[in-house]
Amino acid sequence: MGLRHRLTKTELLSHLPRRTVRLRLTLVYGVLFLASGALILLITDALWGQATKDQGTVSGDVVRGIAVNLPLRPPSGSQSFTAAGTLAPKGTLAQLGVTARQQRVVGNQLLSIKAQQHTSDLHQLILYSALAVIIMAILAVVLGWLMSGRVLRPLRTITMAARDISDTNLHQRVRLDGPDDELKELGDTFDGLLERLEGSFDCQRQFAANASHELRTPMAIMRATIDVALAKPGPVPESTVALADKLRQELDHVDRLLDGLLALARAQRGPTDDAPISLHDLAAAAIARRGAVIAQAGLDVDLAEFAGAMVAGSETLLGRMVENVIENAVTHNEEAGWIRVSARSSIDPEGEGGWVRLSVENGGPVLDERTVEGLVQPFRRLGAERTGSEAGSGLGLSIVAAVVKAHGGHLELHARDGGGLAVVMALPVAVRQPAGASA
Repeated sequence: MGLRHRLTKTELLSHLPRRTVRLRLTLVYGVLFLASGALILLITDALWGQATKDQGTVSGDVVRGIAVNLPLRPPSGSQSFTAAGTLAPKGTLAQLGVTARQQRVVGNQLLSIKAQQHTSDLHQLILYSALAVIIMAILAVVLGWLMSGRVLRPLRTITMAARDISDTNLHQRVRLDGPDDELKELGDTFDGLLERLEGSFDCQRQFAANASHELRTPMAIMRATIDVALAKPGPVPESTVALADKLRQELDHVDRLLDGLLALARAQRGPTDDAPISLHDLAAAAIARRGAVIAQAGLDVDLAEFAGAMVAGSETLLGRMVENVIENAVTHNEEAGWIRVSARSSIDPEGEGGWVRLSVENGGPVLDERTVEGLVQPFRRLGAERTGSEAGSGLGLSIVAAVVKAHGGHLELHARDGGGLAVVMALPVAVRQPAGASA
């Protein structure tokens, strides 16, 4: 019962409006206005009651009725009186021939009338004032909602910019307009942060690219030195030949690593063009280039037809993405295993957007789902945390993740129940040009 009660309460709270800053500010405005109005009513009640408790005004008909019964000379018009029963400015009751006893009777009646009139006037004053406060409170809440929305508009601009900006478009800026206040200072500070982040990311990418280029020269020198050593006249010891072969293998491994670093740096910079690319053609070309390895391993490759799966972006980066996924499926497979490549498009009826989901699945040993999720990190492999394995450089899926992110998509990795890995790349579909539109 307790758990059901908590769940019901949670569900109830989930249907309540979100407590935004704008809503809280509006509620604060309304509560403060109501509190101020209530305080004004209390002050008005105290001051008005103190000022009118000993004075009152009755109509001439009321005094005339009292005078007829006593009998008195009926006064004309409205008469003011005091707590002592004095009428003004027409004179006192004694001047009208009223005895002291009759004056007390008239005074008591006038005091009773005065008390009733004072209570009635006070109630009407409080009622009308409270009604005016309620009307003004509603107006204050509406105006507070509008004004708080206008005041918080720069915050919404900063929030939308922070949500849209990623490491591929750090060049964007908020550039808030308006007075030089705290919100403008916040926007300028956010722009400064983006500028520093952009510089840091650019330095990191440039360093990786420069280091990869610079390392190719000593690698080429080492290859040439090995070739020269083996090409000398005379017999070459077998140990030297074996050492040369081992060095060539390591140099090939370093070369693949540098190539991966360069590809990763280019992918993180984002695409430089926006041409429509067929994922089917890229997948077919990647499989064809590995035809000999696939045949040697006895792999069964199933390439589904999905010619309509068109995405927009860099052909070089997207080609490297598909190459890496196919290479990963071929390398990390089992003997006489299988590879299945398919795609599914989801396009809205008007052709204004949608997604293409390219799926590459392969057989193999059973994998741990939590371990698979970390394969997108650089130099992360199954069973080998750092470089040094001959199964690759550990950058393949990192490059895939960077390319997918640079094109506005997302990557999913799943360990299959029967063994093997499923890689799903979701990319925005290329928007179809209307008939007759120029490129």
